[in-house]
Amino acid sequence: MGTDGAGGNPGAKAPAAPGRPSASQRRYLEQGLGQPGGKLPLFDSDGQEFPHRTIRACLEKGWAEPWFDNPMKPDWVVARLTAAGRRALGGKAEG
Repeated sequence: MGTDGAGGNPGAKAPAAPGRPSASQRRYLEQGLGQPGGKLPLFDSDGQEFPHRTIRACLEKGWAEPWFDNPMKPDWVVARLTAAGRRALGGKAEG
């Protein structure tokens, strides 16, 4: 009995258009543009952890991919930007 979208929940955000990142996903993905290998951070510029939901959504859409396991914090996903992620941000894929 779920809803598919913001529907009747005034506090919910509308889903992103297909193939386009939401504002939150875009903020996360843009962090990898200037990083070696497209490394995506665990924390934003204010030191707050990026929401796991945002990271998982980017992984599911193929805009980010797991890079390596973090043995100190196995629940943290260390990821990097993919070619599809660069395209979703409006750029060209590298290589």
